[in-house]
Amino acid sequence: MANEKWNIDPAHSSIEFQVKHMMVSKVKGAFNAFTADVDMDPENLQEANIRFSVDAASIDTRQAQRDGHLKSPDFFNVDEYPHITFQSTNITADGDDEYEVTGDLTIRDVTKPITFHVTYEGSGKDPNTGNIVAGFEGRSKFNRKDFGLNYNAALETGGVLIGDEVKLNIQIEASK
Repeated sequence: MANEKWNIDPAHSSIEFQVKHMMVSKVKGAFNAFTADVDMDPENLQEANIRFSVDAASIDTRQAQRDGHLKSPDFFNVDEYPHITFQSTNITADGDDEYEVTGDLTIRDVTKPITFHVTYEGSGKDPNTGNIVAGFEGRSKFNRKDFGLNYNAALETGGVLIGDEVKLNIQIEASK
């Protein structure tokens, strides 16, 4: 079977992140608006082509003042760089239903390779629509400073306000 276009179901998909805060806790958040172009054959996922575009202004950490700061030039600068993108470049199998998906992540005007560890959760027929759906979970991490997200503040007690490592967790439900 050849690759086919699959549509992401935003109601059953999410892009979440977490970053250390004050060296002792974690701030979690999500990007609530994104689109994806996925061309794949679930029986041969190594040949898939995956492209995400995330609306950077849709960042949501459940705290409006922090979200406003993250949208500012100190971080994502959403007025100048409204989208964060990912384009897959290589997919390799890593065991049963496990894959390493490498691609180019672009934040602001910086593009760097990143690898997601992706689990194919399976597929089935949606009883409401009759469509075939497939589920995936992906995990990755990167250093935010590699993408020019350098803002930080020193703490009186030593250390810094914001950790450098960003952990990503992506849940995707797609249908054809």
